[in-house]
Amino acid sequence: MGRHTFEQERNSETRRIHRLHALLAGEMAAASAQARGSLGAETGGELSSRWERDVSVHRWSERVQALSAARSGLCFGRLDHTDGTTSYLGRIGLTDPEDGESALLDWRAPAARPFYCATMVTPLGVVRRRHFQLAGTAPEERVVDFHDEVLDSETETVSAADPALMAALRAPRGSVMRDIVTTIQAEQDDIIRLPLSGTVVIEGGPGTGKTAVALHRVAYLLYTHRERLARSGVLVVGPSAGFITYVGGVLPALGESAVVFTTPGRLAHGVVATALDPDEVARTKGSLDMVEVLRRAVEDRQELPAEPLAIELEDVTLEVDGAVAREARRRARATGLTHNASRTTFRDVLGRLLVDQGVEKLGADLEDPPELAELLRGLNIPEIEPAGAAEVTAELRAELRDGLRSHPDFHAAVERLWPVLTPTRVLSELFASPERLAAAEADPGLRRAAGSPWTVADAPLLDELAELLGPLPDGPVERTEPDSAYASEVLSILESADRELAGEDPDELRPTDFVTADVLAARQVPAHLADVAERAAGDREWRYGHLVVDEAQELSAMDWHVLLRRCPSRSITAVGDLAQRSAAAGAQAWQDVLGPHLDTRWTHRTLTVNYRTPAEIMALAAEVLAGFAPGHRPPESVRETGEHPWQRTASPSEVPSIVEAEAARLERGTLAVIAADPSGLEHLPAEVHTPVSAKGLEFDAVVIVDPERIEAHNPADLYVSMTRATQRLGLVHLGA
Repeated sequence: MGRHTFEQERNSETRRIHRLHALLAGEMAAASAQARGSLGAETGGELSSRWERDVSVHRWSERVQALSAARSGLCFGRLDHTDGTTSYLGRIGLTDPEDGESALLDWRAPAARPFYCATMVTPLGVVRRRHFQLAGTAPEERVVDFHDEVLDSETETVSAADPALMAALRAPRGSVMRDIVTTIQAEQDDIIRLPLSGTVVIEGGPGTGKTAVALHRVAYLLYTHRERLARSGVLVVGPSAGFITYVGGVLPALGESAVVFTTPGRLAHGVVATALDPDEVARTKGSLDMVEVLRRAVEDRQELPAEPLAIELEDVTLEVDGAVAREARRRARATGLTHNASRTTFRDVLGRLLVDQGVEKLGADLEDPPELAELLRGLNIPEIEPAGAAEVTAELRAELRDGLRSHPDFHAAVERLWPVLTPTRVLSELFASPERLAAAEADPGLRRAAGSPWTVADAPLLDELAELLGPLPDGPVERTEPDSAYASEVLSILESADRELAGEDPDELRPTDFVTADVLAARQVPAHLADVAERAAGDREWRYGHLVVDEAQELSAMDWHVLLRRCPSRSITAVGDLAQRSAAAGAQAWQDVLGPHLDTRWTHRTLTVNYRTPAEIMALAAEVLAGFAPGHRPPESVRETGEHPWQRTASPSEVPSIVEAEAARLERGTLAVIAADPSGLEHLPAEVHTPVSAKGLEFDAVVIVDPERIEAHNPADLYVSMTRATQRLGLVHLGA
């Protein structure tokens, strides 16, 4: 293609992209008008109309958000098909109102798949694939360059390489991760488009794009299963807060918001744990044996008195002895409710047993008139015939009940024997007490001082305790009154729709069989104004439609136990690399952590190509890998930079000047220093990380300080550290 022809083609494509931006602006204006119109619509007081209005406002607001997110890099490619038609691909689908035809294919649509998968051998009906390089900002984006891949075997191919991919890989890294919709590769696309149902484990070495694949799979699933996942949301679990910050912008950039991000240290509602346990303690806490330990720890708090507890009423002294407390405990446990919920049963049964005891002690017996008469005189009640003794006994029982209800010693006894408990109280008191550890048959090595900070391994234990204990009774009341009438109308609408679908079978379960209007109303105040992600993040019992776990090899069996409770459908994407495991309680084999929950009902896929790490760096990292995991094959890098990793020996005092020199050499992009102990390095002109905090991140240049110390603790940590760099790697060995 000559220069003049190239410029004409480039200008033509720019005009096309301007046309697409005009269509996008039109759709945004129309969606915004619909949202405003729905918000201001008169409902006439009809509850069903109010519900329909809220749904409409939410739907149109989501559409505006998705359209807005697509503005930058709106169109990135074109397909020329064997039938002579042309398709343009972009971040969102657009229709031309003039002819009703598709003007822009959404990258997730089935028709867009040849853009990522077509080859010379399998062209999938494509003659030519064109990648655009754009500049400028919306709506004035313009094509500054384009690259064609000709897939017709009878036509000379312009280039066998993928300049779009190579340009993306060479581009400087920023503080946040970019999406890869323009450069998704065929093996990645196959995984992204897997069905929603089932669990898939995606394993791949450093730089294979595991995280990007997982996030783009979420975007694809939200596109193909919008109605289902938009209501239930997606939970994404990453290894650290820094990692979440790094990747957190990818899905919003793709127009998706029904996603909650968290870390293993946040699995307990309201707790943010970052401290780490010694390896042996972490392994103990991460074992599924802790489920039974915690159950026994809770049962240990449902106590029996060593000595009878006396409750002195006006006319009689009642005693809570072992037999009475044991019977009340037995009946409370028989309810199958959580600890805090079954406390009510314990209290009520204990009260009834004590009333029975009081009646017996006072001699309220129809067959003992002298004692009954004396009792009646003491109560200042006129004598009655034996036929009325039952009424007197009922009055006596009522007085005893009233006396117990108002007596502080009764409530103190209930609190002592069946206290209201929180997860943090149970776990902190368990770990602080050798006696409680012994009663729960727990490893005595779990003991620690009261007031110690929560560790990452404590988070799933706290969540499991929350499941065993249940919510606190008489929780906080919402400031806004729930609209039960509105909720009742919503349930009526749902039930009517259900009858149309399922018929009039009286045995058919209905929505109202599971929730009342009051409960539904209470759930919606004030959360009904929040989006799915906000509501899900604030609700420990929320059940997600899909679960994504990144760096999945780091999760313990207990982590998986509490996470799978949040996703009962078992629709899961787990990505990781067993060779990069740092956590002592992490997975040594996927079957070890998934087997107890899923048996063999999960799929394993592998990514084999390293897009991030240059071949020169990967060759050195592969030597480390071979030393501790000879059975793992490193991924094959797609590029070389011509620059090999540098190494030098220096004293600790020389480290700052070495890092400063590396920073000066880096014209643009990011620099990271990774050390086993980063204290004293915080002032350097670089991001400072430990091997663990660097997991999942990438930088243009990396300087590793004291690699021998990192390797001595865990060779996998050194392997992880070496493969964070996209351009240059340096190792500073500490000497005298």
